[in-house]
Amino acid sequence: MKIFRILLLVYFCNPSFGQTDPENLLLKDYRPVSIYQTQKTKIDRARFPVVDMHSHPYTRSAEEIDQWVGIMDEVGIKKTIVMTYAYGEKFDSLVQQFGKYPDRFELWCGIDYRGYDQTGFPESAIKELKRCRQMGAAGVGELGDKGKGLFYSKPPAWGMHPDDPRMTPVFTACADLNMPVNIHVADPKWMYERMDAANDGLMNAYKWRLDDRPDIVDHGGMIRILENTVKQNPGTTFIACHLANCTYDLSIIGDLLDNYPNLYIDIGARFAELAPVPRTAREFFIGYQDRILYGTDMGFNQSMYQLTFRILETSDEHFYDHDRFGYHWALNGLDLPDEVLEKVYYKNAEKIPGR
Repeated sequence: MKIFRILLLVYFCNPSFGQTDPENLLLKDYRPVSIYQTQKTKIDRARFPVVDMHSHPYTRSAEEIDQWVGIMDEVGIKKTIVMTYAYGEKFDSLVQQFGKYPDRFELWCGIDYRGYDQTGFPESAIKELKRCRQMGAAGVGELGDKGKGLFYSKPPAWGMHPDDPRMTPVFTACADLNMPVNIHVADPKWMYERMDAANDGLMNAYKWRLDDRPDIVDHGGMIRILENTVKQNPGTTFIACHLANCTYDLSIIGDLLDNYPNLYIDIGARFAELAPVPRTAREFFIGYQDRILYGTDMGFNQSMYQLTFRILETSDEHFYDHDRFGYHWALNGLDLPDEVLEKVYYKNAEKIPGR
């Protein structure tokens, strides 16, 4: 105990303690700096106009919305899809906040899960969905289920997954209203694996771990739920965000895209999972170039946008961004062809119904 107190005192008196001593270096403090003398490309502005299909209402004031638009202008984002999770008064307030820029922001609403376990659902949810549509909602999202049920909108609907029969009338209403649905199923595979020395993505996986959650549907089960949902609702356009969290095996989402023409994917917040495997990822982008949508899901910082452009547009190798990504591995550019970039950046977004 005395030794522990001494070490604790040393740490707080000298925060760098352990960071320069490999015997005491903690995994969470590992911040490698590449010494490779390779190409380093700075992308100030996207090569083509961009529609960001995955963002959220990060702003807290009208001034911050103005700032966001200014950054969009600088980096080449022509429109941002703001997935609010919201309905009711909360959604209405967001419509008012972003109303100054109707051509730059598009708001998508959430689903009202209240009473999901009672008589009257889903009629109540559909009624609110129609009202949000009248208020300007262009789509629905992001709906989220990591294994315990739908939960992004408040209150959550624990135990009800997207393929539950109660959700079928809701998705039918989305189709009737010409509203696409952005759906988040599972999380990256590393979060469901054991948190041990063999976990390839341990440093980020531990922060978002799901392996210790009781009674949770596993990763494979969640992908089956996604397939059931898309299959049961062929008239509804679905966007599986984060590449359906199948970046560890892109053939899984590739098979779904092959089988279900009503399914698209966005790449938001999965740049760090794609960049370690640039050749595999590039081949996937080329093969499914008509179904992939650009998205960020990482705020609205200028350097964030520029980092995503660097990963998509350049052939840069072995670089890091510890401020945004929690993995230990290096990043690489995908060097996508121009015809693919155009589709991913904006042309595919223009094909999404209701937009």
